Amino acid sequence: MGVDVSARGTAVEEHWRQFFRWGPYGLLALAAVLAAASADAVMDGPKTIAAGILAAAALALELRWTAHQRALAAAPAPSAECDGPPGDESAEPAPAVLVPGAPDAASTGYFVLRSALAFALTWLNPFFAVYACMGYFDAVHLLPPRPAPARAGLLVVALTMAGSQAGGLPPRSTLQWVAFGALFALNSVLAVGLSHLGVKEAEKAAERAATIAELACTNARLEQALAENAALQAQLLVQAREAGVADERRRLAAEIHDTLAQGLTGIIAQLQAADAGGDPGQARVHLHRAADLARHSLREARRSVQDLSPVALEHDTLPEALKTTVAAWSERTGITARFTVTGTEEPLHDEVAATLLRIAQEALANTERHSGAARAGVTLSYMGDEITLDVRDDGHGFDPAAVPARGRSGGFGLAGMRVRAERLAGRLTLEAEPGQGTAISARVPLARHD
Repeated sequence: MGVDVSARGTAVEEHWRQFFRWGPYGLLALAAVLAAASADAVMDGPKTIAAGILAAAALALELRWTAHQRALAAAPAPSAECDGPPGDESAEPAPAVLVPGAPDAASTGYFVLRSALAFALTWLNPFFAVYACMGYFDAVHLLPPRPAPARAGLLVVALTMAGSQAGGLPPRSTLQWVAFGALFALNSVLAVGLSHLGVKEAEKAAERAATIAELACTNARLEQALAENAALQAQLLVQAREAGVADERRRLAAEIHDTLAQGLTGIIAQLQAADAGGDPGQARVHLHRAADLARHSLREARRSVQDLSPVALEHDTLPEALKTTVAAWSERTGITARFTVTGTEEPLHDEVAATLLRIAQEALANTERHSGAARAGVTLSYMGDEITLDVRDDGHGFDPAAVPARGRSGGFGLAGMRVRAERLAGRLTLEAEPGQGTAISARVPLARHD
């Protein structure tokens, strides 16, 4: 069963605040009761009247100080804010001191007047030292934050207490003076020593509170940074999706230009040749050619429509889709191909999976068209925070420096694959040289499926 340390600390502080607020009243009342009970044995008539007047003055002083404290508590306190982004209010302010308000002239005056009244009352009746002992608890909080004033206040309280413990003030015999001196020394050492220990503990507590507040501010800034990063990642994925749509449009435009448009141009040319020629046999040849071109264009149109979206990923993961794609490509082209997966498979974000599948399809298409390879290999590697796709072949290779940056149809070859990888903050590398085959490697961050 866990313990709420913060709640427990707040409860202890609240108890101390209540003690500092109502303790002087309780101690003054107890001292007055004890003094009244012993008045006949300790005080005569004039002393009793003086003690009553001084006790009333002490009560008035306490009431005035309580009103002053309430006024301070009602004033708006400066809010503690993290040293971070504007508007960050998640961090809690440091705990308040036990006595509300910092030591000032008012608190010093209150302590001096109370100590003077307590000393005078103790002179009249030793039992009023009960009221004087309050100074042991709040001298450090009421006096200026320097060792000298606090020690002086504690010594005054020790003097009052020693006088009471020695039998009253002033001492009336040599034995009482000796006892008074010894008790004053004992009270002084205990008061100053314990006060010093208390100050050190308070400093440690303040350091711990400051550390906790700083950690809270750091956590708040970290949470805000994580939220901003999540929003930025979502924005980047949206932009990548939109860029992918635009890229698909350009790719389809290039496909239509290279296949359908050229096929239709050839069909028109064959039909015109058939219509212009007078030889029926030659016209039939042109018509057959036009029909062949039409069938070929139809196949290309169906292939383009099929490639419009990665349907292979609708029901399969990326490794399964790549395995199917490589097998179908190998069967269609007659090139021996092998697919391999390394690392621990993880669910990928749709944009990452679609991008890598498109890059693999484009790389295999380039292998089919240009490499003259007999074998090809595709490897998908899960590498912690990254995922890598490698496509290699044993074809005749080429000189990368001789490849133009953009193709005649808008750059849907190596440049297109590179753009796809870069949109996901990845990179594409090419290794090729004449007679040594070609290797393409695409590496992108591993964004997991949400």
